[in-house]
Amino acid sequence: MQTMQNPSGVPAVAVPVMVAAELQDALLVTLRDLQRLEGLLDHATHNLLERFEQVNGQLSQPALPDSTALATARESLRLAVTELQFHDMSSQLIAHMAHTLQACAFRLGAAAMGRDEDEAESAISLPNLPEKPNPVTQSEMDAGSVELF
Repeated sequence: MQTMQNPSGVPAVAVPVMVAAELQDALLVTLRDLQRLEGLLDHATHNLLERFEQVNGQLSQPALPDSTALATARESLRLAVTELQFHDMSSQLIAHMAHTLQACAFRLGAAAMGRDEDEAESAISLPNLPEKPNPVTQSEMDAGSVELF
């Protein structure tokens, strides 16, 4: 690949169309994989919440005597539900990565193939790359400590 200058004088790199097409395909396959991962996380989180609700219902039965062990079990369950903040954080990261991958794939395709006059005049525009490099600033999970937005 050679560096050249485009008509505006900005340095550019010539990429063979097949290379650009393969890169674009790889980006879109990765995007679909991320979407599948998000679906798996959603399903697992939904199942965990259902199980936690079942356990909470069983622990809240009046037939159970109040004890330190029961209080500890209830507290552990409450903390486990708090840990599900992981789902919110991971969903935001996946959405951010998906948007970035899609924008890169579309921009790569447009740069490699060019845009014809119909596309240039239409309302269709290329997606912008996300402005924030990382939508989730959290690195660990404590109760109430997640910055979601």
